[in-house]
Amino acid sequence: MKKPSLIIGKKQIIMTCLTLMLAIAVYINYTAAPKISDEPDTKIVTAENDTVSYGETEFVNAETESVNASGSDYFAQARLDKMNNRDTAVQTLQSIIGGGDITEEEMVMNALDAVEVSKLIESEGTIESLIKAQGFEDCVAYLDGSTAKVVVKTEGLDKAQAASIKEIILDETEVSAENIRIFEVK
Repeated sequence: MKKPSLIIGKKQIIMTCLTLMLAIAVYINYTAAPKISDEPDTKIVTAENDTVSYGETEFVNAETESVNASGSDYFAQARLDKMNNRDTAVQTLQSIIGGGDITEEEMVMNALDAVEVSKLIESEGTIESLIKAQGFEDCVAYLDGSTAKVVVKTEGLDKAQAASIKEIILDETEVSAENIRIFEVK
């Protein structure tokens, strides 16, 4: 009888490493996200058609309206939705990578997509942390590679604060200035 030989090639090692990196990025994002707490209800702000052009960034001003959700609930729900969407994307990429009927080129492209998703997750977490470090109570960042959207919790966002948020996004990502949008929630 001939012994079966187990040959581990470069492709398998690379795919394993990329999958592991993606899993680590998702875990770090999950553990770094603020925990949901029970706070008294406040009103959520909805965006109106009032927009102010600030350089290449579009600042969306909003006023308080009567809505059943609170501002803190908005951020908790936004983070939960974002994590669920990212987890679904990761599972889809992992199932595609693990599929047996794909070519080497497709496998490499899928691996690159997985790495890109993990970079976006890491960048979102960094942007959120840096914005909170500037004194904002809460924020959520959404990146998709070509656009950046940031929702901040504040009582009033002035042009200097919007410029500092824009600078953080430009330093952390490759998004062009005209594709950055900042939303305010009170």
